[in-house]
Amino acid sequence: MAKLLRYLLPLVVLGVGYLVYAQFSVKEELKASIRHKRPPIEAETTVLTRTDFRVTLNSQGVVRPHNETSLTSRVSGRIIKISPVFESGSFFKKDDILVELDSSDFLAAVSGAEARLARAEASLAQEEARAKQALLDWNDLGYTEPPTELVLRKPQLKEAKANVKAAQAELSDTTRDLERTKIIAPYAGRVKERLVGLGQSVGPSTNLGDIFSTDFAEVRISLSARELPHVILPNNPDDAPIPVTLTDALAKENPQSWQGSIVRTEGVLDEKSRKLFVIARVDDPFGLNSETPAPLRVGQPIRATLKGELIKNVFVIPRETLRRPNEVILVEPVEMKLNRVVVDPVWNEEHFLVVRDGLTEGWHLVTKRLANAPQGARVTLVDPNVDDEKAVSTPGETKPKT
Repeated sequence: MAKLLRYLLPLVVLGVGYLVYAQFSVKEELKASIRHKRPPIEAETTVLTRTDFRVTLNSQGVVRPHNETSLTSRVSGRIIKISPVFESGSFFKKDDILVELDSSDFLAAVSGAEARLARAEASLAQEEARAKQALLDWNDLGYTEPPTELVLRKPQLKEAKANVKAAQAELSDTTRDLERTKIIAPYAGRVKERLVGLGQSVGPSTNLGDIFSTDFAEVRISLSARELPHVILPNNPDDAPIPVTLTDALAKENPQSWQGSIVRTEGVLDEKSRKLFVIARVDDPFGLNSETPAPLRVGQPIRATLKGELIKNVFVIPRETLRRPNEVILVEPVEMKLNRVVVDPVWNEEHFLVVRDGLTEGWHLVTKRLANAPQGARVTLVDPNVDDEKAVSTPGETKPKT
């Protein structure tokens, strides 16, 4: 009996093992059959096509005047007159008299200088006459040797001429000081702030007020190292300017915009931000000589938009189609299976990624996020323009959405 059990036990174990294996095989086949019968994923897509993309660069800055000056007097005196255009916010023209100082002392100085010049010129005339007479006397006396400079009164003549030049210089100085009693606008501009009042005594170091020019305004905007390869900036005086659109950064709805141009670069990267600052110019910012819809005020924050290079033969991917950072979901058009692809964009901005390599023209890009998108899953394309009873397609068939 023991011998019989020794032979039967292995057969029983093998039989039990076979039954277990058969049961699991049936389950696996059943699961595979269920997976095979699982309906394909419905996805809204668009066909990938190559196109050309114009780069748009965005930055920001603050409006500043072309020229800004702290107005000072060159002479000391008491203010006797202030022009109506020398008020905070007022406009003035070039050569307008903004402030006048008391000129009494300077008029007296000019009169004294004129008198001294007249005396010096009279002395010079007398010395010239004496020099001529000395030469005649020398010749009349019959001297055979040539006369010396002292005989001809040349030292006295030089002194007289020097006195005339000194008197002329003094008159020029006093006349210039008299002219400086009138503080004249160096350019057409606007008063930022007036700091003095009528009757106030001022000196050469007194700040009368701050003014700035109005011929054009400038905006200092920055471009990152990533953006620089996509735009050709004017580096030389003869380079053509680049158009730029400036928009009011304070207005949330319907912001005002102005057209300007980038005229130069600073040529030095900022050490902290590694950005290059460029200068945009807007002519006639206050609309004094043209029809400007709204003034561009000094100190106003703005947003700047300029067009960069045209990137040719690329794919433009909407950012909302990304599954993960730089990952898109594609559908291979023959077998209609999902493919997850990580792209390397040559340019990206707020709404788009621009890709040159790694994608295939004619494949479908999934445009709507999928709740479940495993690699290799079968896909049915859904037409997003059809409501309810949508038309969907798979290779070789068309069926309504369920």
